[in-house]
Amino acid sequence: MEKSSNSQDYETFLLLAEGAEAEIVEKKSRFIATVRPVASEAEAEAFIEEMKKKYYDARHNCSAFVIGDRAQTTRSSDDGEPGGTAGRPMLEVLLGSGIRNAAVVVTRYFGGTLLGTGGLVRAYSGAVKEALEKCVVSRQQFGVRFTVRTDYNSVGKMQYLFAGSNVKIEDSVYGADVVMTVTAPIETYGHLCKEITEATSGRAEITELARLYFSMEREEKR
Repeated sequence: MEKSSNSQDYETFLLLAEGAEAEIVEKKSRFIATVRPVASEAEAEAFIEEMKKKYYDARHNCSAFVIGDRAQTTRSSDDGEPGGTAGRPMLEVLLGSGIRNAAVVVTRYFGGTLLGTGGLVRAYSGAVKEALEKCVVSRQQFGVRFTVRTDYNSVGKMQYLFAGSNVKIEDSVYGADVVMTVTAPIETYGHLCKEITEATSGRAEITELARLYFSMEREEKR
């Protein structure tokens, strides 16, 4: 499918870079949340099975995952808890965080006291929130990766221009000319090409390579 250059067609999202674990206790029941990056449904299912084997002696291993830049694939499981008290609330926390390509398993060791529907929802949701606070994510935005071929006299101008334009320099190759591979947000790409042309008096050669999601930097969740 051909992609439009309209930036409104592409939402920014948070990609899970590093997972985490957190534990909360409610009326002596332990809720252990484990979050892990996953790139596919198969990876998510394998992670869930891994957690079930690790915590084989637990009463429940409830799960949820969301995959795709627009959350195209989502699943959740109550794993024996009353319907709608575990998996769905966990999934809603994931979706509400804006984090994508993430799976979470909340393991419950029963403490002997029933929590009721509201108590279960709060406990499972709370465990996921605690774990997400510890995760590392990268903000993904849609952009264009392209090369700029120019002479050595224009390299300084290009570096100065890119530094002030939210452009990520991926690579620079120095030969007879200088070829810089860069990625820029799609909403600035057209204007940036004009600036490159003006700065080099039309001598620079611009070649578009791909349109893709990319991250400018890593950031901690909160």
